Amino acid sequence: MPDNLTRKIAERLKNLRNDRGWSLDRLSTLSGVSRATLSRIENADVSATTEVLGKLCSAYSLTLSRLLLMAEENFNPIVRQNSQEVWTDPDAGFIRRTLSPPTRQLKAEVLECELKASARITYDNPSIHGLEHHLMLLSGYLEVTVDGTTHHLRKGDCLRYQLFGATEFRTANDKAAKYILVLVGA
Repeated sequence: MPDNLTRKIAERLKNLRNDRGWSLDRLSTLSGVSRATLSRIENADVSATTEVLGKLCSAYSLTLSRLLLMAEENFNPIVRQNSQEVWTDPDAGFIRRTLSPPTRQLKAEVLECELKASARITYDNPSIHGLEHHLMLLSGYLEVTVDGTTHHLRKGDCLRYQLFGATEFRTANDKAAKYILVLVGA
C-alpha cells in the first residue's frame, strides 16, 4: 500500500496533466518517461524516482519542491522538525527534507538533502530555466556537474549556480553527502 505522500504526489501529477488537457502519450513525449510508468505513478502503484520526478517537473516547468508543495494543503510559517516533509528515493539513495515552510507566495525554498555513497542522480533539463541554487555541503564529498562543468565539493564548500541545462550529482564510492540546498525564484 502506498504511503500518504506517494498518493498525494500521484493525485497532483494526474491533476496537472488533466488541467493541461494532456494525454499520457503527450506527457510521455514531453518528459521522456514511458506511458506505462506514468500510468503506474499516477495510480500510486509505484513511487516515482528522483530522476523521473525531475523529468516530469521539467515538462510542467515546476521545481520538485513546488510539486511537493502542491501535494500539501496549508501554510504554517513554522514547520517543526518532526513535521517537515521528507521524501525518499531508496533506489537512488536520496533523502530530501523540506526545511522551509511551504507556501506558494514566497520565492525561496530551503532543503536538506542526503545522497548515499556511490550514488549518481542526473537531470536532463532544469525544471525552471535560470533557477538560482545555493548548495552548501555539510558533510562528505559531492561532485556537481552543471551545464558540463564539474565542481568538486568538500565539507563547508558552497556552490552558487543557475540552471539552464543538464545537472548531475555524484558521491564518492566510500562517502555519502549531506547538503543544504537553497532555491531562489521558484
